Amino acid sequence: MNILITGCNGQLGNEMQLLEKVHPEHNYFNTDVAELDITNQEAIEAFVTEHEIDGIVNCAAYTAVDKAEENQELCRLLNAVAPGYLAEAMGKRGGWFVQISTDYVFDGTNHTPYVETDATCPDSVYGSTKLAGEQMAQKCCKRTMIIRTAWLYSTFGNNFVKTMIRLGKEKPELGVIFDQIGTPTYARDLAVAIFAAIEKGIRPGVYHFSNEGVISWFDFTKAIHRIAGITTCHVKPLHTAEYPTPAHRPHYSVLDKTKIKQTYDIEIPYWEESLAECIALLK
Repeated sequence: MNILITGCNGQLGNEMQLLEKVHPEHNYFNTDVAELDITNQEAIEAFVTEHEIDGIVNCAAYTAVDKAEENQELCRLLNAVAPGYLAEAMGKRGGWFVQISTDYVFDGTNHTPYVETDATCPDSVYGSTKLAGEQMAQKCCKRTMIIRTAWLYSTFGNNFVKTMIRLGKEKPELGVIFDQIGTPTYARDLAVAIFAAIEKGIRPGVYHFSNEGVISWFDFTKAIHRIAGITTCHVKPLHTAEYPTPAHRPHYSVLDKTKIKQTYDIEIPYWEESLAECIALLK
């Protein structure tokens, strides 16, 4: 197959490129904005036609959650309009489309893990635009697979794990929120799951993916420091109210992964095992 990967300079896009070497049976076209502007519908149509693209994995997105509250139009363009353009191009060719979405499509008021059929209720510009992107993609391409994920980190780019390691080395004390609960996702594990779906055949629908287990940001930070060998920084728990942000964060965003595990017969690693793997690579 000829497969287009958008957003190749991001965390997931970089992990996808590493795994392409393990799957040399396909042809890959890795693009970021310099190679393909996904907000330009004509450019997408031309690229897809010229390279006879069979499927697209859209790793591109506007992910600055707080800045999105001010930059609503740009956020909507990248997170809602562009996925529609990409999906429409694949719909015309009869190809498949994988759209990466987020736990922010929920407001975080659940007390049990979210399943794919739970009612969406985004409470931020970021969440609203990502939900619109899901809807546009499914409308424009029948063979669309939506994967909602959460708390993404990797060895690439800026993310919570790298920030906590840096601050842990710089500061004697850190305050981290303890009343927001979820599950971290190592981008490499998500990339592995995407390739499993490609190899077994994309089955349309909405799926949830994160690592296994449940944790708070405070506990996650404590684990990051322990695994990274940082002992000089005292981490104290904060309430969400003590750390106000422009965008609302879900208090509970644990995702139920049963559907993707059963559909593609995959095992998902426990969050702490994947964190240790990532930190070992960072070292």
